[in-house]
Amino acid sequence: MLGKLGREEEEFLQKLRKLAIDYDNFCRECWAFCSREPSQSEPFQYDADHYRKLATCWSLFTALYIPEIGMEAAPCGDDLMEWLNTNYIEPSTGEGDHLSKLDKPWEDETFWPYLTRATLRGLSKATAFFLDVLSQNHPSDHLQRLAQRLSPLLTDLPRLNQFDAEKDFALASRRWKDKVKTLRIELDRVPEDARDDGFDNWWDRLSDIIGILEGRAEVLKRVCAELGADWKEVCIAWTIFVDPRLRRHELPDIVVDILDEMPPDPTNLEDSIHSSLFLGKPHQALAEAHQLDPWLSAHLADVMEAIRLIDSDISDSGLTLRQWYVVTYAEYLHTDPGLWRLTVGYLCYCGDIGKEMADEVLVRVPLQLQRLSRRDTDGVAADDSAKIRDGDLAGVLKDVHTLCFEHQREGTRRAVCRIAAQIFLDQKEFGLAVAYATSAEDWPGLGRIVDRVLEEYFAQNPANFARLVANIAPSLQTLRAQQESISSGVFVYRLMFAVRLAEFHQRQLSGELHEAAYDIVAMLRDDVAPKAWWAVILSESVELLQNEEMLFTSEDACILLRKLEEICTRSAQNAGSDYLPILARTTKSKDEKGALQRLQIIRLALAKYYARCGVIGVGGRVEPNSAY
Repeated sequence: MLGKLGREEEEFLQKLRKLAIDYDNFCRECWAFCSREPSQSEPFQYDADHYRKLATCWSLFTALYIPEIGMEAAPCGDDLMEWLNTNYIEPSTGEGDHLSKLDKPWEDETFWPYLTRATLRGLSKATAFFLDVLSQNHPSDHLQRLAQRLSPLLTDLPRLNQFDAEKDFALASRRWKDKVKTLRIELDRVPEDARDDGFDNWWDRLSDIIGILEGRAEVLKRVCAELGADWKEVCIAWTIFVDPRLRRHELPDIVVDILDEMPPDPTNLEDSIHSSLFLGKPHQALAEAHQLDPWLSAHLADVMEAIRLIDSDISDSGLTLRQWYVVTYAEYLHTDPGLWRLTVGYLCYCGDIGKEMADEVLVRVPLQLQRLSRRDTDGVAADDSAKIRDGDLAGVLKDVHTLCFEHQREGTRRAVCRIAAQIFLDQKEFGLAVAYATSAEDWPGLGRIVDRVLEEYFAQNPANFARLVANIAPSLQTLRAQQESISSGVFVYRLMFAVRLAEFHQRQLSGELHEAAYDIVAMLRDDVAPKAWWAVILSESVELLQNEEMLFTSEDACILLRKLEEICTRSAQNAGSDYLPILARTTKSKDEKGALQRLQIIRLALAKYYARCGVIGVGGRVEPNSAY
């Protein structure tokens, strides 16, 4: 599959191999965890056997397709035998313990099957132990001698990892086979009448073992069938005894022939996946893995594409094969709303289509922004609620922002901020609503927030209005830095007016009347107040004008008079709709007539105040510094 690798490719494959091994280890940890006695309060989604199947698939895939660096074109027998012995333990330890306690183990019906299976699996210590028992205690001198000769042969079976070069391994294998042939000649010389010990025909049994060592395919297949072994064990034993120099890319040709005689179990998905991997059919393996567990197919496809086992071409669906399996797994995850973070993580690695799907998930995540107390819900959610209202990102909202940042979903982040702004607006958390609308650069949304803020002027008393608007002021620094923007400037000025109007009420309620009077004049003089609100601002000044203390300078009074005259003049010219509707809402009649009557009250108060300024001849108070 791979030619000579460069350094970068080697490092990449090493990381990929580690990833595959990590997946295998993860499955084994789940397997071990689920093997414990299950908790009644925490039922598992899958049983232990399910995770065992995942582990066997991952470890086989790793052994076949991502071997250690430098072993890609080397004989594969040792790696596969290690996989078989790790995942399908035969013969069992219990069988060996049972036989080892017997004085005459060869008279037990499980003895020769155990010895034969141990030979097939390369378990040299177990075979050496029982061959030693035969060489010392068996009544047949012939078997004693043959067992003594066979034991070092099994122990000295050449293994690739014992040699620095493959040619040395090949040479050692040939010499070892010559010794097996010699042992066969000696076995054949045993007289016919000496081949049975009265309990079993030991000669036939030993002949089968030597036939396996000789690499006789027909003996290997027959013995495996008699032992109840499946096609996997035949294939792997083939790579050890029949063709010890078999490469991975040559394996499918052998497997096809073996499967014709010993087909896999079609009802067993684990067995079907194994056969597809042995046959070098990654697409088929993925389809079967998907039936077993979408997690397995998604992660297998991810690694397969990286090592070019499957194409990375985009299909008619707009997705590559890897992306299709990952998206399918993400959709499976999304059936549990609590796994939205994982869902988004997988989708964002599936091209534009996957990212668009992730966007849809993110904008639909319940943000849990309601004001909570510890009595209402768990402490964690209550703490998150408090942190958000203190100006910090926390909880679900923080997680959404983090994912958007990690996957560069700026448009989605802004959409979520717009959603958060609307939620806070509905809760009359105007400061937070402004902050998130600003973060989203949603200037029309900011305009709607300002409108709602100003609506509170009519719905609340001055104290409540000032309290609701007080938290907006910190956001003005951010907004003023952006007011150079043509799209945001008008909304910034409207918000500044709402804040100044609230501050005016706060100062008036606190008895800071000089500062309150200054706010009235500043809002009109500096064009902070929109024209539609001039009449309302002038109406707010009446109480201050009637105060015994002179709170306005004569120049201030002139400014108020000029604004009043403009309103009256324009109203007389049929432009009253630009100046009077908001003031009309503060009157009992709620119409323009009531607003005009209110203007007369303002005019009278201003006239009296201006007259007082002329009589007293003073300039009012010293102007405090503006906060804006």
